[in-house]
Amino acid sequence: ITVKSSSRDPVTAAGEEGDDKPRKEEPWKTTLKTTMVHVEAAEFRGREVSLWDLLHSRYIPEENRRELLELYEAGELSLEQVRTVVTTIVTRMAAAERAEPVSGPRAEEVAAEAEPTPLDGD
Repeated sequence: ITVKSSSRDPVTAAGEEGDDKPRKEEPWKTTLKTTMVHVEAAEFRGREVSLWDLLHSRYIPEENRRELLELYEAGELSLEQVRTVVTTIVTRMAAAERAEPVSGPRAEEVAAEAEPTPLDGD
């Protein structure tokens, strides 16, 4: 029996073999977690927060979050573009939330629910 030493990256090999060592985080993810932004909206007002936390806040819909992360990871969006989009969405969503009446849903939502869609007839 011949024992060969592994030529693989030790971090990758350790992660695959089930060691307790943490796997190395993707660089793009680390960048989002360490890039701090100042957003004057909602619970973020008056403090800096990471782009990662903003992306995973209740203000960014899941579909938008996935799309932004995919585009950034693929290199199609720069960090500055992600920062601009995320802070804009959070600011607008927080402002819209503040403007909504507390008593019930927005008028547009009620009107949209009342309109039949082509799928309703099927």
